[in-house]
Amino acid sequence: MEWTLEVVTVPVSDLDQAKSFYEDNCGFKVDTDTRITDDTRIIQLTPPGSRCSIALIAGMPPAPGQHEMEPGSLQGLQLCVTDIHTAHAELSDRGVEVSNVQHLGANGWEDGSGDTWNSFMFFRDPDGNGWVVQQAPAPLADR
Repeated sequence: MEWTLEVVTVPVSDLDQAKSFYEDNCGFKVDTDTRITDDTRIIQLTPPGSRCSIALIAGMPPAPGQHEMEPGSLQGLQLCVTDIHTAHAELSDRGVEVSNVQHLGANGWEDGSGDTWNSFMFFRDPDGNGWVVQQAPAPLADR
């Protein structure tokens, strides 16, 4: 049996602001924007080329045994790209405040690209949810 990660819920305070950020600034595709009731709304967006989406949700209680996350409390969501400098320019051009490209060196985070798998940049959404972008080689089938 395969277990695929398909959707990650991102806690936000303003659905319209978050939708605009992820769609307009990050280039995510809006898969659905559905109102279930006057108070319940689900927006699902997918990064270009990804099978995993994010969900922005209002008015839905947490699943049994779980608790509601505070807006901005999700950290470390990671996207992978094959060209971090092109991705950096794209996000910057779209108005996203993104860190310099960095790599992990002997003294911690250092500016500039690193070796394979060791080039990163970081950004936050309007609520402070933290994203990591890592450069990764193209899948073998694409090389």
